[in-house]
Amino acid sequence: MAGEPMAVDYYIPLVIFLIVGAIVPIGALAAVKIIAPLKPNRRKVSVYEGGLKPIRDAKVQYSVQYYLFAIVFVIFDVEVLFLYPWIYVYANSLLQRFMIFGMNSAVFEMILFIAVLLIGLVYAIKKEALRWV
Repeated sequence: MAGEPMAVDYYIPLVIFLIVGAIVPIGALAAVKIIAPLKPNRRKVSVYEGGLKPIRDAKVQYSVQYYLFAIVFVIFDVEVLFLYPWIYVYANSLLQRFMIFGMNSAVFEMILFIAVLLIGLVYAIKKEALRWV
């Protein structure tokens, strides 16, 4: 039909976004490389501790348990973020027409999702990843 945009026209903003998204960080890094003075000396590259002379190495070893705790936190945090779109769609009642096994498919999928989350939590508890030393 005349006057309707072609399917390709819908991708033009996406292509522009991708091009700008690639040019901006590369341009910023190039500008810093060109503009920033690079004159290292012993004093500039030394460890800074509030103006005092360093008393020990700045590298500190953390326990592996700290990293396990952090990974478990990130996993559960990300999984909780996946709940928000589901809540939004379910609250708008758009998926309530589709029924599987006598229940809403979105409810079934969320029950499955939360079951996997709980299995991961039980596993983390069994491995004592949540016990802080």
